[in-house]
Amino acid sequence: MQRTVAESAVITPAPRQVWHRATFRALRHRNYRLFWFGQLVSLCGTWMQSVAQQWLVYRLTDSATKLGIVAAAASLPVLVLSLWAGVLVDRLPKRTVILATQIAAMLLAFVLAALTWLGVVQFWHVVVLATLLGCVNAIDMPARQAFVPEMVERQDLGNAIALNSSAFNAARVVGPAVAGLLVAAVGEAVAFSLNGISYLAVIAGLLMMRLPPWEPRAVAGTPLLDLLDGLRYVARDPLKRALIGALALHSIFGTLHITLMPVFARDVFVVRGVAALAQGEARLGVLMAAFGVGALAGALSVAALGERVRAGTRITLGLWLYPLAFLLFAVAPSFWLALPMLALGGWAMITLLATSNTMLQTTTPDALRGRVMSLYTLVLVGLMPFGNLLAGALADGLGSAPLAVGLGQLVVLATAVALSLGVPRVRALP
Repeated sequence: MQRTVAESAVITPAPRQVWHRATFRALRHRNYRLFWFGQLVSLCGTWMQSVAQQWLVYRLTDSATKLGIVAAAASLPVLVLSLWAGVLVDRLPKRTVILATQIAAMLLAFVLAALTWLGVVQFWHVVVLATLLGCVNAIDMPARQAFVPEMVERQDLGNAIALNSSAFNAARVVGPAVAGLLVAAVGEAVAFSLNGISYLAVIAGLLMMRLPPWEPRAVAGTPLLDLLDGLRYVARDPLKRALIGALALHSIFGTLHITLMPVFARDVFVVRGVAALAQGEARLGVLMAAFGVGALAGALSVAALGERVRAGTRITLGLWLYPLAFLLFAVAPSFWLALPMLALGGWAMITLLATSNTMLQTTTPDALRGRVMSLYTLVLVGLMPFGNLLAGALADGLGSAPLAVGLGQLVVLATAVALSLGVPRVRALP
């Protein structure tokens, strides 16, 4: 039977509609939709606090080394606790775990806000609160990663992971830009307060979810045996072992620019003739937002085109483009030329991480997912203290933040070469 033109227009979705449905298809699941929108609001607050806290520390201490100490304090608990957190996540209801961690993080944000409002905040206060937040995140991150498969169907898992990255990086665009303006206008305390309030969105979303009754899995051994089972599982898989090893080096040497961004904003990229960028706080917000724009583009491209472009191609692109982009950022002669390099680096980072995350989750049994994702969390966040401390020490020792970032990215570039040549299975991933 022939259709009229009008009927065909109704039956056949327009290309824009097809793109929209493919990109955001995981949002058709009610529980995931509640989770995603709550996270989007909360993460905007998290990024506001991150930028405001960096500026507060640099204002109080005028030290790149102390910036590294605070960043290390936030990440070190992940190194110590995340593997054990994976065991916990595999034994308890994940929503309950996430509710507890979000409430704890909200209370810590309000404590930092109160200290800053009262004008009594000191460097050691920030270190202690960053350490406590790191303990919370050590449990929260693997729990959130492992919770995603409980909210969506298996065929939508890769899309859901990419959309998680899009929320994280949409917040990375909005949060730092707003924080830079707020800190310049009214100080850091407002940013910390708004972060505390933003946690209410994700807490409400979690409470509104409709989940089937939780059924505890049979536990045959001790927590230590559970932990060792997870490590053995990854160690016996050559592809997972190689990829996680590469991400570990990426975490240590490839993130120096994040710790040193206040130095770039205040001392390296001085902008004259543009009143809105006259203050370092505003430049810091724009730099972080540029990185977020690229990362958001990467997340959306993975969500929209993930199945059409082979995972091996996406991982290889991310491995190579990330260090090249930040080498160019380190030698950029001006603020304006640094921005597109930050955006390219953000795109490469999320393309690499979202694809790696999907590969790990879709090839891991449900009973082991919490432990595998805790190892993923450990190498991405738990090893960052070494990079944080290295960033501050190199920048102060060499007298140059750009040189410190450049040296770190050379190590990441060497890792990309080794993985591409030594583990061809990565490039061959479907």
